[in-house]
Amino acid sequence: MIPGARLIILGRQGAGKGTQCVRLSRHYVVPHISTGDMLRAAVRERTEVGAAAREVMDAGSLVGDEIMIAIVDERLQRADAQTRGYILDGFPRTVAQAEALDKITVDRPIHVVIDLDVPREIVVARISARRVCRDCGTNYTSTGQERQPWICEVCGGDVMQRDDDTPDAVNRRLDLYESQTAPLIEFYGTQGRLEVIDGVGHPDEVFRRLTTAIDQSRAL
Repeated sequence: MIPGARLIILGRQGAGKGTQCVRLSRHYVVPHISTGDMLRAAVRERTEVGAAAREVMDAGSLVGDEIMIAIVDERLQRADAQTRGYILDGFPRTVAQAEALDKITVDRPIHVVIDLDVPREIVVARISARRVCRDCGTNYTSTGQERQPWICEVCGGDVMQRDDDTPDAVNRRLDLYESQTAPLIEFYGTQGRLEVIDGVGHPDEVFRRLTTAIDQSRAL
């Protein structure tokens, strides 16, 4: 295994993207850079772009393309990303962001864009079965056989379903994701830069599929 890779990971909520990004980050020895991480870091470090992002978020608005592009540009100029690479998770979300990213990375292009594909009905079932401790945040998966009230094994708090994890709420989030991401998948797909990877199966098997596709893309 040769360290280093420059990757974009797409995928529905509940596809296992977070788990696989952590594994890929360790495997290729690169930073896993998520949209949330970038926003929090920029705000925390009080950069010029971070200050602009905080003003928007404090007003209850969504951070627009211009600010997100600037935050990503700022993050990708750091030594770890420049020398080793990175995994981008949650960016780009629009074709405008993708086009801007191509300009940012023109000297060190993205190796491959991965779409971790898990059928919608499976991710709805996964997320709908998720339960969380109200006090400490520990996650659980419901089988329907749990004793009620469900008590957290870590802290003794109540284990509950989040309001946004009901099937209706999950489907609304997936509708939004798919409407936003469909043009992005077409953008990368028509350029021959997209690899669709089956995300169903044991995490180890999914990981092998991912690394095979990534290693092949780096060998081109």
